Amino acid sequence: MKVLGLLRHAKSDWGQSDKRDFDRGLNKRGCKGAELIGQHIRDHGIKWDRLVASPAKRVKTTLEQAAIGPAAEWDDRLYLAGTETIMDVISETANDAGSLLVAGHNPGFGDMVFELVAPKNENALFDEAKVKFPTASFAVFELDIDDWSQLREGCGKLVHFARPRDLDPELGPEF
Repeated sequence: MKVLGLLRHAKSDWGQSDKRDFDRGLNKRGCKGAELIGQHIRDHGIKWDRLVASPAKRVKTTLEQAAIGPAAEWDDRLYLAGTETIMDVISETANDAGSLLVAGHNPGFGDMVFELVAPKNENALFDEAKVKFPTASFAVFELDIDDWSQLREGCGKLVHFARPRDLDPELGPEF
């Protein structure tokens, strides 16, 4: 069994209209959400063997604010990647890593929930995550594989899902 974590970047700063999408940072709410989810990830207790992430500024800033370690390995392919590319990046992970945390973007991460979880493994966490994978969400999957190259559709079970709003109601949706 392998353990996969997905961490979506925190809320970005749309007020930075003078910047390319790749260069947008986090807004104040995003910084708070990143710190909160980082504390949650550290408290959750999984020791991440590797961390692979999109090099976009909002992902880098999320990881800086979250302070979860280990040092990130930046992979350009994860910037706004779809599920096929995300699966490719994961399947290339060295097998000495029993746990892998991937940090990146939607819609790819939200779609990964559907990609990894077979209908027989759907549960209440899946029901929450399938509705929306909001900014700074953190999901953990147990994968029924021994080798990362065996990653395939339906091989996982969602065993943990947390959003900043679950940890602090003030970080819930703005209306």
